[in-house]
Amino acid sequence: MVAMSSLTPWTAATSSPLTTSPPSSRSNFPKHLPFPSSSPPCLIFRCQSQNLTQDHQFVLHDALDASGFDTHHARAARDSFCSQISRLSSLERETSICIDRGVDLGTTALHIAAEDHNLVSQSSEAFPVDEFVDRLDDVSMGCLSRCSSSFRSSPEDFLGSLERYLYGYMGFRRATARNQSETQALYLDSVLTHRSGSVVMLSLIYSEILKMVRMWDLLNFDVEIYFPHDLVSLPRGYQKQKSKVADQSHIMTSQSLLAEVLRNLKEAFWPFKYDHTMSLFLRAAHAANCIGRPSILEQSGGIEIASAKAIKHKAEYGVWNGDMRCALSACERLILLESGSNELRDYSVLLYHCGFYQESLHYLKLYQSLRNSCIQKQSSNASRNLEEDEVEKLMIRLNLILMEQGWTRSSCVA
Repeated sequence: MVAMSSLTPWTAATSSPLTTSPPSSRSNFPKHLPFPSSSPPCLIFRCQSQNLTQDHQFVLHDALDASGFDTHHARAARDSFCSQISRLSSLERETSICIDRGVDLGTTALHIAAEDHNLVSQSSEAFPVDEFVDRLDDVSMGCLSRCSSSFRSSPEDFLGSLERYLYGYMGFRRATARNQSETQALYLDSVLTHRSGSVVMLSLIYSEILKMVRMWDLLNFDVEIYFPHDLVSLPRGYQKQKSKVADQSHIMTSQSLLAEVLRNLKEAFWPFKYDHTMSLFLRAAHAANCIGRPSILEQSGGIEIASAKAIKHKAEYGVWNGDMRCALSACERLILLESGSNELRDYSVLLYHCGFYQESLHYLKLYQSLRNSCIQKQSSNASRNLEEDEVEKLMIRLNLILMEQGWTRSSCVA
């Protein structure tokens, strides 16, 4: 593990108030009902690690604590997130979100929102997770009463009735292509409040309704959710027995859904907004090349120059806004979720921009070690080669910085 370096004080720049008005839809069905005895028991596998965040020695919360920021609620939300994902077995990571599972996707998504809310708002009040869990249950229970006449009809009729309830009566809609990256569409609490969300959030709500219907033993066929990859379509249910090979790429698993939630947040909060033709890592790596390199700055566009100067200024004064905090938080949770080696690399380059050079080097080495140990060689293309070139440059730059810091400390002692 890497030793933590001295921590730079950060201050928050924005706030994010939440609307928590109670839902209006109610049902005669009780909300909380044990799974019927005919349902198979859900196996829960615990991770070997007792404390995932300590194992990884993440930077964000400790850095904020050192600056006088109260991270009590953020840490509690992170612990709850870890508790949920620790229930993901290897099998469950590949299991469709329509299948009964140990991890509660709705609750997990709300713990993601709870942590980010505290990181940005500095609120002394705990985020009302239970209140939004109740609201999500109300949406699911409302389907039982509104769609009761279709439970014994054909699968197509039942799914059609469910979708009329969700997208018609309840008014849930997909955020447009123009504003789908806005954070309001990416957090479950906000989607439940405003009825507009990303496709992954709508898929999650759809799966929660199916879970409730299954709990009441009212679902007599296997159902799957079609996750659209375009910018306008809505998640739709279909009978699994009638699925086609082409449908496989549109099935969301518990692992892929949570990873998609966090990657959406990482992209929305990524501090380097210019040139969307490049990957997130390349944008940050290019900004790193710009800082302190006049020849590079002269060749760069105005947006790159402004972004690079802003990052340098914040690094000097230790001031970070909510975007950087939420981007770091998303990276840390993606690493906990074991979502791939690229998450280690992306986290490393953000730490570089925050001035945590030793920790940045540590995670970059972990990335290279994990990538080199992969049995299946990754495909090579121009973008991948460019990214690896930037990884090597970042590795050299970090070693030089740490070497220079070592010399400085030695000369001071002498």
